[in-house]
Amino acid sequence: MDKKILTIDQGTTGTRAMIFTSEGLPVKGGWAYREHKQIYSMPGWVEHNPEEIWMNTKMVIKEVIEKSRVKMKEISAIGVTNQRETTVIWDFKTGKPAYNAIVWQDRRTSPLADLLKKKFSRLIRSRTGLLPDPYFSSTKIWWLLDNVPGLREKAKKGRVIFGTIDTWLIWNLTRGGEVQTPEKNGAHVIDYSNASRTMIFNIYKLNWDEDLLEIQGKIPPSILPLPRPSSDSEVYGYTGPEVSDMLGGRSIPVCGDAGDQQAALFGQACFEVGDVKSTYGTGNFILANTGETPILSKNNLLTTIFYGLEKHRVTYALEGSIFVTGAAIQWLRDGLKIIEVSAEVNPLAEAASSTGGVYFVPAFVGLGAPYWNQYARGVIIGITRGTERKHLARATLESIAYLTRDVAEAVAADTHMKIEKLKVDGGVARSDFLMQFQSDILGVEVWRPVVFETTSLGASYLAGLAVDLWRNLEEIKKNWRVGRIFRPSMSEKMRERLYRGWKAAVKRALNWAKEVPWAYGYE
Repeated sequence: MDKKILTIDQGTTGTRAMIFTSEGLPVKGGWAYREHKQIYSMPGWVEHNPEEIWMNTKMVIKEVIEKSRVKMKEISAIGVTNQRETTVIWDFKTGKPAYNAIVWQDRRTSPLADLLKKKFSRLIRSRTGLLPDPYFSSTKIWWLLDNVPGLREKAKKGRVIFGTIDTWLIWNLTRGGEVQTPEKNGAHVIDYSNASRTMIFNIYKLNWDEDLLEIQGKIPPSILPLPRPSSDSEVYGYTGPEVSDMLGGRSIPVCGDAGDQQAALFGQACFEVGDVKSTYGTGNFILANTGETPILSKNNLLTTIFYGLEKHRVTYALEGSIFVTGAAIQWLRDGLKIIEVSAEVNPLAEAASSTGGVYFVPAFVGLGAPYWNQYARGVIIGITRGTERKHLARATLESIAYLTRDVAEAVAADTHMKIEKLKVDGGVARSDFLMQFQSDILGVEVWRPVVFETTSLGASYLAGLAVDLWRNLEEIKKNWRVGRIFRPSMSEKMRERLYRGWKAAVKRALNWAKEVPWAYGYE
């Protein structure tokens, strides 16, 4: 019997379920996807409905089983991967969220992040590897405790619990299952990689940091999930009745978990120190494996946990987080309406031989690495009377490549290693135009795999390792297959000229929200 792994990839815009074989390939018909609503109640605020996400998760599980016609006895385990810093607090008795999930893109906690920067930046950096920013979970917890009526009191009394989206899903998946934390009604856990994105987790001691909990809104330790390895043979829990009924009555172990970007790095088989990948999704995330020794960046990158395969031991990574890339294409579609579907951006961009001097800095929610400027806002500059929608389309795709180079240069400086090749994945990486321009502007080869959904694949590998579907990393490495290699063809002179223009455009975008704070709810 060919054992298979079911994975849940819960992303910023939707939820995907996939089923993978022991060869690391998706089964025929083995995927299902549903989008969820993006809630923008105020400028700079981004929320999701956690109950909608859970409902969609159940729907895609049901759909992928029906489409693939996989026999239930073939499914050995479930792996989970997720949008990372998005924050949920819920009542563990009723399962009802206290408020919408506050999304990683949300900027409402900028004043809290500013306070932390002024007083505790060095402390936070030294223990978490992160820079104080609204991006991370802790200030979102702080805001919820201070702004949702009665929530802080409930937290003190132990009536509510916190989790990132992986925690929320695993708790729901295992609710009523065989292995659980009885008083929490489901497995209340978080893996090391997701915990490292909260800004309250000590990445050296691998536990919640009491000092950081105190200075970031006096967060009660009782609401926090139990940190666990990313692949755990002890398993987090078994599916409860709500899920098992869809799986032919079988109770299946949930035993793999990682943040989406770490899962993608794992799915790309980047197990050697210096291996680098870039995932092109709603945002863009570049991660480099730095081994068992964490590197504190001198170039505004984040030190993060890559994965852990056993308790009290992890592998680290350097990360550059870019908040808006694929989301900029969605904006062309939904905001400007210059394209009807996202795929139209590629032929439209290719219709222009250049951008005609136009640069687009998609700083809709500030700029991440290496700038970390939460007050930056989007800029389109260089417009003339001759500018057409094809130039905007090309400038949008080029901006993704420029932002990636910004981070790649910081990675090379921090690791003192030349990036030999860049492995790529994610939906936007399907664009041949973008991948070629990426290779050109970096001056290195870009390797695109056969399996694009490496985030789901990484979660599959982590779950499979826990149930011995794969025995070690070498077996996983043999599964990786290259689909296409893009090689640089641009002259160095042109490469540097274009990049100088980009840097000039970025300068115009920085700190705009500070110039007009009233427009963004900061006054």
